Amino acid sequence: MKRALITGATGFLGRRLAAALLDRGWEVSGFGRNEAVGAELAQAGVRFIRGDLADPRQVADACAGRQIVFHCGALSSPWGAYRDFYAGNVEGTRNVAAACLAHRVERLVHVSTPSLYFDYRDRLNIPESSPLPSRPANYYAATKRMAEQIVNEAFASGLPSVIVRPRAIFGLGDRTLLPRFIRANEQGGIPLFRGGNIRMDLTYVDNVVHALLLCASAPESALGAAYNITNREPALFIDVLRRLFEALGKPLRLRPLPYPVAYGLAGFLEWKTRLLRSDAEPLLTRYSVGLLGKHQTLDTSLAEEKLGYSPVVGLEEGLERYASWWNRNERQSNERQSNERQ
Repeated sequence: MKRALITGATGFLGRRLAAALLDRGWEVSGFGRNEAVGAELAQAGVRFIRGDLADPRQVADACAGRQIVFHCGALSSPWGAYRDFYAGNVEGTRNVAAACLAHRVERLVHVSTPSLYFDYRDRLNIPESSPLPSRPANYYAATKRMAEQIVNEAFASGLPSVIVRPRAIFGLGDRTLLPRFIRANEQGGIPLFRGGNIRMDLTYVDNVVHALLLCASAPESALGAAYNITNREPALFIDVLRRLFEALGKPLRLRPLPYPVAYGLAGFLEWKTRLLRSDAEPLLTRYSVGLLGKHQTLDTSLAEEKLGYSPVVGLEEGLERYASWWNRNERQSNERQSNERQ
């Protein structure tokens, strides 16, 4: 029986990974801060450890006796304070890497992000060898880049490690990516730049889990590298929206906007938010406008060659699964609210 630790186990990806490992007979420990989700994980058979990645002692204790550590924990957001990103993504990764070295963990699988590549230009089929921009797109990209450097340094110090960069993860349990579009659709329409003819990659969560499992068993020749992970089905943003809302059975509402106008407005909203010292994310950020207004797709051939990666769930099927899950949860929520009013 393999013994694994998942950091960020109470998050979207961490929970799906925990379920997959349990199904395969692994002994799974989950490290996270959400006690309610932690209780659900414990019921499923996960040894839940409530802790903070920024606390080196808690992280070290969690890594003791583990063979494989999947580092999924991170602060992932287009907006926030630099100190929070640094604590979660840089200090957290430093603590994980140090603990893995100290306890002679057999392998560290680190979840990074292709946000490292983003530079507000149209770019297609980006390989891992592509030079990273001199100025990261935001605090998230900047701190995740530092986190990768920490993992690479640990590898040079003798820690077997591998990095994945999954693009735009969605699927059952996603409360972040696709819900943003669903909420925007309900609140007047989804902003659409360049007619929505923006080519992008998405990745169904089970495909990311599949890639992580491949990393855990990959040969030594595959270690010490970073790998792009996508559904390998680049699609136009407008087509993704049409497929999603057709599957949801909801009318699609769009708000076409000129990209320069939206980008300028986002800059103003960011400035205003900082001026007011508000913690709330602006309605638009330059990063979110850029992601929906610039082509960006990834080359996954290295993962195919070195890891044997191939998606297990197609984009169309993934969107249909997600829509069914969302509608089911929406119905249940409406029923609960109706019962509470009676």
